Amino acid sequence: MSEIRQAFEHPEVRASATAAEAPHDRISLRDHVVEVEIGAFQAERGVRQRVVFNVVVELTPVSGPIDDDVDRILSYDRLTEAIQIELAAERLNLLETLAERIALRILSEPRAFRVFVRIEKLDRGPGALGVEIVRSSDPATDHPISAQSVTPVPHPVIVHLSPEALSHPNLTAWIDAMDADPRPVIVTVGLPLSERPQSEAKPAQRRIDLLAIEQNAWTLAGRDPRCVVRASRTELDWAARQGHISVWAPSKMVLDAVHGPKGEVGDLVVWLAQEMSAVALLTLGDTPIDGAHALDLAGPCQLPAASK
Repeated sequence: MSEIRQAFEHPEVRASATAAEAPHDRISLRDHVVEVEIGAFQAERGVRQRVVFNVVVELTPVSGPIDDDVDRILSYDRLTEAIQIELAAERLNLLETLAERIALRILSEPRAFRVFVRIEKLDRGPGALGVEIVRSSDPATDHPISAQSVTPVPHPVIVHLSPEALSHPNLTAWIDAMDADPRPVIVTVGLPLSERPQSEAKPAQRRIDLLAIEQNAWTLAGRDPRCVVRASRTELDWAARQGHISVWAPSKMVLDAVHGPKGEVGDLVVWLAQEMSAVALLTLGDTPIDGAHALDLAGPCQLPAASK
């Protein structure tokens, strides 16, 4: 019965109950409420709901006296900042994902040893619905995140194919040029020329348009196996590291973005170029995109040198 009660107590009680023989110092954040859009259900999209955070961090001992110096301790602000940064990074479906990212960010702090993160939704029912996780730093390293060796993502070239480019007989030659370029290439496409359903509801029409773009992306993928449709930032980053061509399916990244693009196809393409820190934004065809360098449809595509 004691363990059951502890399971529903504040994470500070859990930390105390599972402390090692030499307990660590702790700091905590209690009942930090934020309104945020989060959730996997359709009813949770476009709706902000109250989410409460409780965080406890166990700390390794500070070397030497603190001397009342704020730079010698882990500030409470670092806990709220970790929450704010992860909430602003992208729209998430799962509290588990959010808790994991917050925990890892806190564990990147020099003195953070173990962290308890509890997140609960307050508006999804008569009670609080939530998740709690416990994560520890790797004993072999002082900083579990910064110690990881992560290959930087190379800056890609974004190439937008207009409808006329997609049906052009030179398409294979252009893909040959993209494949031969040493830089990673992300191909974007626009809306198909065929009619698509229309809705007076803007959110519904946005979904319809995004899915229509993705149909065009899959049509291109079906024409050339080197053009692989990818929907997430993780997939795009992986393909860029491998030097593969990606065709962007925009729905996931656009709908999950906290500050996503709001306008037409050109806005989507420019937003992606900014998100991916592209070195060049090119367009093949008659569809103008602000800031894009136009390529001639008449001959083989030769990608120009890098330019921000």
